[in-house]
Amino acid sequence: LNIVLPVRDQAGLDQFVADVYDPTSANYRHFLTPQQFTARFGPTETDYNAVVQFAQMHGFTVTGGSRDGMDVQVRGSVAAVEAAFHVRMQTYKHPKEDRNFFSPDQEPTTDLAFNLWHVSGLDNYSQPHPLFVSKSQYAAAMGVDANSVVSHATTGSGPSASFLGSDMRAAYYGSGSLTGAGQNMGLLEYVGTDLADLQTYYKNVGQTYPGNIITLLSVDGTSTSCVDTRAGGNCDDTEQTLDMTQALGMAPGLASLTMYIGSTDTAIISAMTTHSPLPTTIGCSWGWTPADPSTLNPYFEKMAAQGQSFFTASGDNSTWTKSGKSEAWPADNAYVISVGGTDLVTASAAGPWKSETAWADSGGGISPDNIAIPSWQQYSGVINSSNKGSTTLRNGPDVAANAN
Repeated sequence: LNIVLPVRDQAGLDQFVADVYDPTSANYRHFLTPQQFTARFGPTETDYNAVVQFAQMHGFTVTGGSRDGMDVQVRGSVAAVEAAFHVRMQTYKHPKEDRNFFSPDQEPTTDLAFNLWHVSGLDNYSQPHPLFVSKSQYAAAMGVDANSVVSHATTGSGPSASFLGSDMRAAYYGSGSLTGAGQNMGLLEYVGTDLADLQTYYKNVGQTYPGNIITLLSVDGTSTSCVDTRAGGNCDDTEQTLDMTQALGMAPGLASLTMYIGSTDTAIISAMTTHSPLPTTIGCSWGWTPADPSTLNPYFEKMAAQGQSFFTASGDNSTWTKSGKSEAWPADNAYVISVGGTDLVTASAAGPWKSETAWADSGGGISPDNIAIPSWQQYSGVINSSNKGSTTLRNGPDVAANAN
């Protein structure tokens, strides 16, 4: 489990985040370090120690977390969970999927003198999944033969004219001097990877493998390994490898690329907001459905206060829904940058941008989680009669790039 403490002075944090992105404010772009954030908005040392003692008194083993990360990671028996959080753990049949899931019979409570923000890991109702859809998956969903699916990548320099990461840079930026030099990037992943696959990619495209800047970081003991069935394993690292090739292709001069791998969303993002070096650009290509879509808001606000940008895929299953294959979250959260998909055509293989159209299967729409419209979508002209956006709820995606 991951026990998450609340931020201190929520109103003050809301105001700081508004000010730090307001060009007229004295706080404009005066971002905080993780330690400065803790001093102003994080839990007090007394409260944090109280949660650690609470966990240990109830028979849990403290395995990680930090005050700067606002979390305490623990392991313990079901009996310890039930006693500590005043719940009964139950097993239920999933209403939509062919499996059972575990969950407490009610909201957890404690005998602490203050309320916790959240306890991650108490249920497995929603299982995170990568958001890409392969040609074979698309064909199966449409009831057609995979060989009959028409490729929309026609001008890339990769196999079957697909776009390499370096093709994306050539199309969108060209040969400019900005390479990401000195920048640190993070990738949110629920499953590890096999770097041999990344090495194979670089070998086959004739480019230099940048392995010296890549770190696979387990945030909670989750395995960082994912060996494909073709190499004798039973794990699929397609999404994880794609995340790396696209990031490294766009920013070949990155100082570091860290893959943060964990089993709970709060443990992963807590690490992303405290790790040194701090990743200022973060990519997420996974979707899941938390019981409460505001669960991660404290961490997303923390990222905003620290100058971290969180980009998340809007999905490959067209119009957003609250759950299922087209689930919107986390792309419809108001504190993240939602990235949609397009059909790209370049002037030549590995050449400059020529044309681009919206991709029909790109995820997007109006927030099905009823997340209020953010301030930056309320400016005059952003929502109009042609785009049919909502004037009260969050709209997405925010930006888009080649995805089909």
